[in-house]
Amino acid sequence: QVQLAESGGGSVQAGGSLRLSCAASGKTYLSYCMGWFRQAPGKEREGVASIYSHGTTIYADSVKGRFTISQDNAKNTLYLQMNSLKPEDTAMYYCAADRRCVSGLLNPTSYTYWGQGTQVTVSS
Repeated sequence: QVQLAESGGGSVQAGGSLRLSCAASGKTYLSYCMGWFRQAPGKEREGVASIYSHGTTIYADSVKGRFTISQDNAKNTLYLQMNSLKPEDTAMYYCAADRRCVSGLLNPTSYTYWGQGTQVTVSS
């Protein structure tokens, strides 16, 4: 199993920045692909950014140019640098991992392991 723990959420004004972290523990070799997802009240969970262990990344169109996903394999930690935040970025952000991601990197159904989430609130 893989355990995931997010941190770094908070409240910022529009245009501000936050950096989310996701610490992985357990059988981390199962984390061939990892991603960040978000869910706003009343909306479905959506993929934000994902990364393969070898470094290939993919982003949702809504965050391209503003968010950057990265990983530190030595620390078993995934990051999401979020710049130029907008009120519509407000959501609970989740870290996820899977061994294969067979249904696509930004598809929540691809992922087996999930963290508890960290809240991001952007005010206008």
